Amino acid sequence: MDVSFLGGPHPQRGVGVVAPFDFALDRELWRWVPDEVSLHLTRTPYVPVEVSLDLARLVSEHETLADAVRALTVAEPEVLAYACTSGSFVGGTAGERAMCEAMTREGAVGSVTTSGALLEALDELGARHIAVVTPYTWSVTRALEEYLAEAGVSVTARAYLGLTRHIWKVSYRDVTDMARRAVRDGVDALFISCTNLPTYDVIPQLEAELRMPVISANQVTMWSALRRLGTRAVGPYQALIDPGARPGASPLNPPPSQGLPEGPTAGPPAGPSAEGGGWT
Repeated sequence: MDVSFLGGPHPQRGVGVVAPFDFALDRELWRWVPDEVSLHLTRTPYVPVEVSLDLARLVSEHETLADAVRALTVAEPEVLAYACTSGSFVGGTAGERAMCEAMTREGAVGSVTTSGALLEALDELGARHIAVVTPYTWSVTRALEEYLAEAGVSVTARAYLGLTRHIWKVSYRDVTDMARRAVRDGVDALFISCTNLPTYDVIPQLEAELRMPVISANQVTMWSALRRLGTRAVGPYQALIDPGARPGASPLNPPPSQGLPEGPTAGPPAGPSAEGGGWT
């Protein structure tokens, strides 16, 4: 059958994504991406180190980033994204900015990181007191809290799993259980950390249950990168993406008739893996 009348595929705009070698959730990233945008992904080289601060440092070295960006430039992306939370907060806010500068210098286009996107998202939501959920050990979770504190964001409660491998295998049930343990009164938002933790389908459920914005590592990464393209992420019933889903948003009202126009925190949690109260 002759389909030449279709004129070929529509031009695609590209986001180049650098991910750690163990990243297993490519499909989840795509779920936030509109049809006219393509993701071009590459991995950092394998290193025999479990999830830890040492691994975060290894996968975020500037030489490693430069090699990955050079591999992506063949596809001519319009923006670059480093999709790893711990790798982008391990050096603090100055380290995160330096990572963006290194990627931009190599790729000649704008760059974002997951942890930088997290701060953008918290600014967008006006959240300064948050709860965090992580799959990490306490030392990595604490480093995230230190990064947030440096940016003026306080973590009032947290829950973490203490994992050093196979994070992508964590179930939605485990994520929601951690969220319920972490959230307490006085929290502006909940952040679910780690790009290897699945979150897309659980965000609307948690927002409805906890009555607050819930953001995740993969969500903020795609939201920030797509904003730089002048387009929006796809995420129904997610407060970050849809302002109408935010707490206190006014219901939609029809516009008045105009007629026809004329003319044309503190130390580690007490328990082994969690701190925080329930939501009442």
